[in-house]
Amino acid sequence: MLYITVQDKVLADRPTTLAVKIMGYDRAMFGFLPSGPEWRNLRKLVIVELLSNRRLDKLKHIPESEVNLFIRGLYGIWKSKTEGSVPVVELTERFGDLTTNVVVRMVAGKRYFGDSGFKNEEARRFQQATKNFLHLVGLFMVSDVVPLFGWIDSLTGYKGKMKKTAKEMDSILEGLMKEHKHKKKLSSIDELEQDFMHVMLSIQESDPSAQISDTAIKGTCLELDIFSGRLLMDAMVYVPSFVRLESFMLEKVSGF
Repeated sequence: MLYITVQDKVLADRPTTLAVKIMGYDRAMFGFLPSGPEWRNLRKLVIVELLSNRRLDKLKHIPESEVNLFIRGLYGIWKSKTEGSVPVVELTERFGDLTTNVVVRMVAGKRYFGDSGFKNEEARRFQQATKNFLHLVGLFMVSDVVPLFGWIDSLTGYKGKMKKTAKEMDSILEGLMKEHKHKKKLSSIDELEQDFMHVMLSIQESDPSAQISDTAIKGTCLELDIFSGRLLMDAMVYVPSFVRLESFMLEKVSGF
């Protein structure tokens, strides 16, 4: 009870890790910010403005359209098969492209992958940077436990990889932010295209008291892009796998 009533701020704080410090804009991601006014403001922004029912309802056409295009793409592969052959589809990769399209469109208003599966240079960079981020953020770093021996992390090469990944991801997010700012100047963003980044930039411009910096916007977009996309992809990959493994479930589903 002492920890909940007296030391609640300490209990609610989050540990500082080398990976989050380097790749997460020095803990600018709201999920890793220390408890305080900045964290409360950012949490309020995310809950009230970004992940509210009203905002998600405005953007619900994005997952609907992407799933529709995904199904059409699979049907196109089946339709183009030659007689007597069975087309083989790498669903893991396609699910990854689908979730990337959904999440990035909702967060930053950009669609990376087309119906034909074509991947542009930025799409490849984004996927690789995301993969590297998720790998590096889960590694054990000596400096996280014993800061005095932090030099060991430099010898292993992981610290350099973190800096490279952070630079790559920041380059992508900075480009997306510049595109949004340019569109805002031209007033060319439709109501249905007001993604999360646009909303945060609008609040930054209209309400200085919110104290939303460009770094906080990029950190929030990075967190929403990576972690929500990863969770969505895992769900889409594992559910069909479980259905395939459990024959009775497959029979039950096919019976409807």
